[in-house]
Amino acid sequence: MLKACIALIVSLFGVLSLKAQVAFKGGPNALDAFIANHIVYPEYSRQNCIGAAIKVAFKVDQKGNVSNVNVQQGLGIDLDDEAVRVVKLTSGQWLVPANYNTGNTIILPINFAPDYSRCQTAETNRDQAITAYKNRQALEDAITNYYKNKYEGKADPAKEPDILRLKQQLGFDDTFISDLLDEANAKLQQGDKEGACHDWTFIRNIGSDKADTYLARYCK
Repeated sequence: MLKACIALIVSLFGVLSLKAQVAFKGGPNALDAFIANHIVYPEYSRQNCIGAAIKVAFKVDQKGNVSNVNVQQGLGIDLDDEAVRVVKLTSGQWLVPANYNTGNTIILPINFAPDYSRCQTAETNRDQAITAYKNRQALEDAITNYYKNKYEGKADPAKEPDILRLKQQLGFDDTFISDLLDEANAKLQQGDKEGACHDWTFIRNIGSDKADTYLARYCK
């Protein structure tokens, strides 16, 4: 069970009373269950056995809607993005006292525990995997920029063999695309069309047409 705890940042103008704290509908156990049921473990971190507690900061208005969601403390990899996504999904699920100061910031740790039976690398390689993730971003950008230009008729065809080699190097194969489609569909079922469209767009921007039907249907 994921354990979630909320730490309110104390206002410079005084300490908040207990009556002025927000609470998740149903209590802490309901929050734990919500997070556990909505996390879609990012593929790179899943394959590389990367787990962490990502601390996400956000604000809550009087209607229980969240805003200003950002990572306060993370790893700088895909777990950060998923933690932010899940916190955004809690919008509307918070009970807010009438005297609550909506300018306060809430810090919520989102815990990721990898399934070691599905990992492709040993836990001892965690730090190397995190570094590799950060280093591969430039290569991903080279691939996605090439295909964006190709769709606009601006790409140099002579560079495509190099791009195909980069795709192979990064593991952007049919299995990767199938896994990413599963992630996108899971997000869509949660009502997170924005998250699903992000994944489908990425699939298209690495040169695959396997998400085009979804993009046309949901992401116009």
